[in-house]
Amino acid sequence: MTEDTRIAHGLGLDPVAADWPALRDEDAERVLQHYPQLGALREMDWHSPRPFSAAARVHAQHATVIVKRHHRLVREASWLEEEHAFVRHLHSRGAPVVAPLRTLDGRSALTLDDWTYEVLPIAPGHDLYRDALSWTPFLSLPHARSAGSALAALHRAAADYSAGQRQTPVLLANLRLFSQADPLAAIDAELANRPALAAYLANQDWRRTLNELHLPYHRVLYPMLARQPSLWTHNDWHASNLLWQADRADAEVASVLDFGLSDRTFALFDLATAIERNCVPWLDLDSGGKASADLDAVDALLAGYEHVHPLGRDQLQTLAVLLPLVHADFALSEIDYFEGVVGSRPSADIAYHAFLIGHSQWFDDAEGARLLAHIRRLAQART
Repeated sequence: MTEDTRIAHGLGLDPVAADWPALRDEDAERVLQHYPQLGALREMDWHSPRPFSAAARVHAQHATVIVKRHHRLVREASWLEEEHAFVRHLHSRGAPVVAPLRTLDGRSALTLDDWTYEVLPIAPGHDLYRDALSWTPFLSLPHARSAGSALAALHRAAADYSAGQRQTPVLLANLRLFSQADPLAAIDAELANRPALAAYLANQDWRRTLNELHLPYHRVLYPMLARQPSLWTHNDWHASNLLWQADRADAEVASVLDFGLSDRTFALFDLATAIERNCVPWLDLDSGGKASADLDAVDALLAGYEHVHPLGRDQLQTLAVLLPLVHADFALSEIDYFEGVVGSRPSADIAYHAFLIGHSQWFDDAEGARLLAHIRRLAQART
């Protein structure tokens, strides 16, 4: 890897050239000038493979930190501060998160030229999934159970956080569009403010496709949404965003990372995202497989969650209807990002055809139906 090039996780099995150049020594040195408590740069020894930003582990004179850089089209400082405020609230409530460091003038998001930077302490725990792609499974059922418990505990810590929805226009996970009475009309209205997404969808028969695949689930889900208490949520609850107390199959969660997709949604949205991210091996579809859901991992995740926050019949029924839609808003946001920010039509095509459409088609097929039927059986077993 050269100074200016790094390899990142793509939308499939193969690593790809990153969307953004790697952090260089001079980048880290310039950032550290705003954090004199850290001292001078010694070295950088790891670059994150995550695709939407550039991050590295930076060894400074007085501490080791993670320096993360976003393009301002993706995260202006004020947008990133919304995320940081949530993390600081969770930290104040005892959640296992690390709060971003502040500059001398009190900011936790630093703007330098076209970039927005954040500096994070090293979180405690073992990074057992450091190289894992999204949609790869838990290594063990105890990991799944602990992840469920940690998610429910995070929801408890977030319960009294009162901020409204984030203003960040791209790369958020939520249900803003598919929580509307008419999602197609909501998307149409949104396109006036999202020209790149509008340009991409102009070449797709998206209204007919979403009407056939997504709206049957939406019609059942919509009346259920009024019963869901609003909550700020993580929205990217994958094992790779968790650190673990030991390098063992029975290890428990030690730290929670990466709140980049967080927003005000509701608890079941976060739980559905956790199931979709960890319990369905979506990447199997790229090699012609069936992507069979791991129902044991689903049960372990739910058991861990319910150890902290029990779920009733109505909540499990809602979870089953929500699962085929939980990815939809974020898929549209990814299309907007790849088309409008990165300028990659091939990646936008994958986000549309494989993610927005392909994942919904899977829920209409045998394997997806098996997962939804399993959750409905769990609901029916409740009194």
